[in-house]
Amino acid sequence: MKKIFYLLLLISISSFSQEIALLKYSGGGDWYANPTSLPNLINFCNANIYTRIKNKPSTVEPSNPDLFSYPFVHMTGHGNVVFSDADVTNLRNYLTAGGFLHIDDNYGMDQFIRKEIKKIFPNNNLVELPANHPIFQKPFPFPNGLPKIHEHDGTRPQAFGIFIDNKLVLLYTYECDLGDGWEDPEVHNDPANVRDKALKMGANIINYIFTN
Repeated sequence: MKKIFYLLLLISISSFSQEIALLKYSGGGDWYANPTSLPNLINFCNANIYTRIKNKPSTVEPSNPDLFSYPFVHMTGHGNVVFSDADVTNLRNYLTAGGFLHIDDNYGMDQFIRKEIKKIFPNNNLVELPANHPIFQKPFPFPNGLPKIHEHDGTRPQAFGIFIDNKLVLLYTYECDLGDGWEDPEVHNDPANVRDKALKMGANIINYIFTN
């Protein structure tokens, strides 16, 4: 069964038009936060790094077999997250088969999501990505690593990862708020240069997935 899922994922990744998805999780957290962020990131990537991602992202639940149709799944929110046993199994199979999950803490998720990540990978620890990791190098250079988009607690932004066989399969961006920077300009009234940083970092993530 796992081999079949892996083949489906490869077919999806190699297809002419890509599709990415937002993760609809349980627990009461606002999985639907930042509704304009993914569409804006898609438009930016299609225009600037020549991806061919479908303009409208899908929504997928973590236990749904359709998860394997998407090379990139994004997750965000401010509050509680609970993965069921079925969610955990499906997410683990998806990630070990070649899928990629980006979790962006929209401020308030951290205390919940770390426990849920541990359910998926009990024997793997989140590792902070150094500034020289390839995800920060191209197509847009970020020599200091993850950029700061919104300020909350006066702490530095951090990017953590889960690696399987030296391959990054889960990226957790913390104290950064990338998704806020992807939203329509009038939502947060961020300066143009801040939105530009956020979108470029998002494009680096997409590029990393599609070229690795």
